[in-house]
Amino acid sequence: MPIVKMPFARMARRCAGAALLLCLAVLSLTPGAARADTILVMGDSLSAAYGIDPQAGWVNLLKQRLGDEHEVVNASISGETTSGGSARLPDILGQYHPDIVLLELGGNDGLRGLSPQQMQVNLAKMIERSQEKGAEVLLLGIEVPPNYGPAYTQAFREVFAQLASEHDVPLLPFLLEGVDLDGMLQSDGIHPTAEAQPIILENVWSQLEPMLSSSDEDE
Repeated sequence: MPIVKMPFARMARRCAGAALLLCLAVLSLTPGAARADTILVMGDSLSAAYGIDPQAGWVNLLKQRLGDEHEVVNASISGETTSGGSARLPDILGQYHPDIVLLELGGNDGLRGLSPQQMQVNLAKMIERSQEKGAEVLLLGIEVPPNYGPAYTQAFREVFAQLASEHDVPLLPFLLEGVDLDGMLQSDGIHPTAEAQPIILENVWSQLEPMLSSSDEDE
């Protein structure tokens, strides 16, 4: 039988194609080859580790706990309001395509005495935009000091509960639950110390862990 010689270029292309298919097949069968979930933190100074070593902040502690299983993107900015966060969010969603968004904003709105109603509108937009992009949302609530008066304090607190109910998202009612507000705040009386960060992480983890388990089951 005569030997048919295949041109070298065609042979190289066929071999390369076969190798690519083999690699894809191996990747599809290799445990852990799936893309890690991306967790986006949209917050203010409480999540930006204001006044302490960034490595000691609760978001970095979360990164350490999750390891390589999940990517954690911290887009928090000290002084951020819900209005600023709402304006920044679309670009950040487009850049990182997060699977879970941790929404920790509102504290600076409260400290400035801004309208709780407008805060609710801004946070609702952020929740809706995140959900439209296919991300789950965890709402991290905060409270204002009692010297703002009972009416404002109550209206501020109710914003988070109403948002969680209306948009069917999990809620951590108070990010600083369990933090000693007499002994674990910096000299400004507002920002938690490094000692408080593991407590904050556990508060967040109590709500985040079930979301991670649900995400794993969906894959």
